[in-house]
Amino acid sequence: MSCNGCSFNNSTTSGGYDWLSDLPDTTDKSDIVEVKFKSTRKEYFKNIENLPIKRGDKVVVATSPGHDVGEVSLTGYLAEKQFKLRIKNPSRYTLNPVYRKANEGDIEKLEEARGREKQTMIRARQAAAELGLDMKIGDVEFRGDNKKAIFYYIAEGRVDFRELIKIYARDFRIKVEMKQIGARQEAGLVGGIGSCGRELCCSSWRTDFDSISSDAALKQGLSPSAQKMAGACGKLKCCLLYELDAYVEAGNEFPRELLDLELAAGIAKPFKTDYLKKEIWYMLDGSIGNTFNLSLKEVKNIIQKNKRGIRPEVDTFANKAKENDKTESGIVTLDDDLDRFNKKQKRDNINNKNRRSNNRGRNNRNRNQNQVQNQGQAQAKAQDQNTNQAKNQGNNSNRNRNRKPKFRVEKKNE
Repeated sequence: MSCNGCSFNNSTTSGGYDWLSDLPDTTDKSDIVEVKFKSTRKEYFKNIENLPIKRGDKVVVATSPGHDVGEVSLTGYLAEKQFKLRIKNPSRYTLNPVYRKANEGDIEKLEEARGREKQTMIRARQAAAELGLDMKIGDVEFRGDNKKAIFYYIAEGRVDFRELIKIYARDFRIKVEMKQIGARQEAGLVGGIGSCGRELCCSSWRTDFDSISSDAALKQGLSPSAQKMAGACGKLKCCLLYELDAYVEAGNEFPRELLDLELAAGIAKPFKTDYLKKEIWYMLDGSIGNTFNLSLKEVKNIIQKNKRGIRPEVDTFANKAKENDKTESGIVTLDDDLDRFNKKQKRDNINNKNRRSNNRGRNNRNRNQNQVQNQGQAQAKAQDQNTNQAKNQGNNSNRNRNRKPKFRVEKKNE
């Protein structure tokens, strides 16, 4: 089902920058006109009457049968070049004429026809399911005259849909055209956003779909993971071909087979190649994490030395290996502090720690002084108590000494 919010599924006008706006007018060199219809469908027509049309104009063109309404995408010399590039057998292609520029009545009739597409597609899918056909209706496109529709379907093999066409013609009262598409064409019809954040190329501007193999990703040094390299259609992304030629040209300077290097520290095996930077990454055999990169010129020199039986010293690459392990190899080392990226915070932490230790020492000194002072006061108090007790004992002894003895007088009985 088409996305109602996708501009390329509901309009033929692209919202991107018009890179062809500055080119000169070449309509006098060729009368071929390229016209774009719904989604990415494009066809070629002939401007027999030499109408003053330009890119972006709505035109009414002849079809077999009836007529259709589309938007002019190329004219003149560029349209002729594109026609020769896309049409493999131009002699068997019929160039229908351009009738006129579209008026308001033609645009209203086109919008009325487009309004029937969603309900028609739902009913078309139900009819295909009732007949038990192994196919999927991907999209429906009505012509501008509202008398014919193209049913795009996806199927793995051949499908006998003769009975299905009769049902469509009876229910919708239109002429039916069945057109088989692939997964890439379906993604272009449905539309969507790619992993790059932009609208899918197949739904915005790309109309020809070439076969893409996994070798295209390997030649660019990309991840062989199918999940990362697959697009919205489930196939390999079309953008893998955009920079492939540059990588192939850069890869011609590299050896066909990357050999192991014999160094003084051991055997170095290649595991990564950067074609644009012309660098090769190596890892010493039996040494996990000890990686380093060499330029293409250095690799060729070492190979020539190995052929003469010379093993260059690995010490010349030791410093480079340590730096690359921390920055580019992606191997995390735990030797450094985790807060090494924030030196200011580290200094603040050290100052706070010193301040706390100074406060702690000052408090301990005050506590010790208080304890010494308290002990001195306690000792002085104890001495005062002892002197007072000694004085009291001396006073009592003197009092007893000065006291006169008392004698009891007993009277004898006579």
